[in-house]
Amino acid sequence: MKIGFIGAGKVGTSMGKYFSMHGAELSGYYSKTDASSLEAAQFTNSKQYLHPQDLIADSDWIFITVTDGAIETVWNSIKHENLAGKYICHCSGSLSSGIFSDIQNYGAYGYSIHPLYAIPSKTKSYKDLSKTMFTVEGDETHLSEITDFLKSLGNRVQTIPTDCKAKYHAAAVFASNHMVGVAHVATTLLTQCGFEKEDALCAIAPMMEGNLAHILESGTVNALTGPVERNDITTVSKHINCLPDSYVTLYKELSKVLVTIGKERHPDFDYKELEKLL
Repeated sequence: MKIGFIGAGKVGTSMGKYFSMHGAELSGYYSKTDASSLEAAQFTNSKQYLHPQDLIADSDWIFITVTDGAIETVWNSIKHENLAGKYICHCSGSLSSGIFSDIQNYGAYGYSIHPLYAIPSKTKSYKDLSKTMFTVEGDETHLSEITDFLKSLGNRVQTIPTDCKAKYHAAAVFASNHMVGVAHVATTLLTQCGFEKEDALCAIAPMMEGNLAHILESGTVNALTGPVERNDITTVSKHINCLPDSYVTLYKELSKVLVTIGKERHPDFDYKELEKLL
């Protein structure tokens, strides 16, 4: 099995490095930017390809690691090559293997293989992939082979239905991007109380880190604390009255979710008045 990459950005380079470190054989990289493919090939000790046809010929698994908006374009540009028996994969969280239209007509098998991790660096993120869960979706014919390969690297793997890709990606956005948004709101409010930006981040860091640790240890229900969990209507009302309108909407919607969690934790509490406030 030889793995090749069309696209030599952060995801392709990180995945290739991680795979090769665990014994997988790479063919190499093709990119529309020669400098990028050369850099990725050197970093992963593989080969630079100047033409995608050559990479395809040398590869059994072909990862299309370009931006989401370019995956279909790349597929349309390569699907008339000799793809018989090859696995065509992309790493998009939001797109399914369905982006490889009519792939069965070309004798190939399509998969989306997504590391549930934000990859910020081309040369460092591979170090964190060992603790990352991979999700896999695609052709049932070789699905078990794909998952077995990823498990052999030491990773946890979850297969998901094709029609769940959008919901799956939304979950990832809540856990990653929306957490950034919540932290931004918190630090903005603290700067309005006289904090410097750096001090605001330092102030919320132990609380956010501790809360995440508690969630991972005990689950979301047991980790819930604060005024909503206590059914503290007075404090919640003060918060709503002091916030700008845009933050009030966010506060209320998130608090409604917390009420749902609170009801599970405290089935004897009556949250009706709090729900009216929200």
